[in-house]
Amino acid sequence: MIIDDFIINALLAGLGLALVAGPLGCVVIWRRMAYFGDTLAHSALLGVALAVSVDVMPVFGIAITGVGIAALLFWLEKNREFSTDTLLGILSHSALALGLIVISIAQTRGSGIDLMAYLFGDILAVSHNELIWIYISAAIILSLFAWLWRPLLSISVHEELARTDGVSVSRTRFIFMLLLALTIAVAIKVVGILLITALLIIPAASARLFSSSPMQMVLLAMVFAVLAVLFGLGGSFYWDIPTGPAIVVAAAALFFVAQFRGSLSSNSACADT
Repeated sequence: MIIDDFIINALLAGLGLALVAGPLGCVVIWRRMAYFGDTLAHSALLGVALAVSVDVMPVFGIAITGVGIAALLFWLEKNREFSTDTLLGILSHSALALGLIVISIAQTRGSGIDLMAYLFGDILAVSHNELIWIYISAAIILSLFAWLWRPLLSISVHEELARTDGVSVSRTRFIFMLLLALTIAVAIKVVGILLITALLIIPAASARLFSSSPMQMVLLAMVFAVLAVLFGLGGSFYWDIPTGPAIVVAAAALFFVAQFRGSLSSNSACADT
């Protein structure tokens, strides 16, 4: 059977994202940053709208907007007048609303924006240039993640103790925010704005059920993310369903299977004792 180029491109794009989403998703779970991921995802719509308005590649607009949101949150948190959840809620919905307004203005001026493709992803339309962008970004993200690994682990375990040990907590947090923003810029073509956070969280949550160390969890999260991409693409191909949502559903199915197996193992251990 001859496999079309667009299937190969989609597979490579999904695998490239999986290798990044797994490790970063672990830190998102450890530091309870799921809502921050949603905020960056919502701001991505604004980045798309601005990029299309000035006729540049959407990924650049998404990356710049994500960095801006991360910097704004970092600055607002220093004032400590509101909780982080409150600030994230303000930034998330403001960016989403502003993005919808910019898209509406762009459409009245004749700029065609496929909103559904950005909301739910369009992995089957990934081009060779976008594939190169995905892997260059993935290499940068993973390199910075490896460099930041020990400080990230320290502040995830105990932030105040890490600060006492000389870890630059603020710098570490900010760089990780930037990595998340870049990851979302990479992921938007694969699973879309509405499903990006799910691909960050679900494989990492599955990996947590079988992990006895942080590094093991990171590696298993990558495995679960890769499996979600493979099963999601396969299901999309054979049942003719949307690919981005299929990948997330596959990740969720793997999580529930892992949860069920973990529950069986626990019950067996209790019975043996």
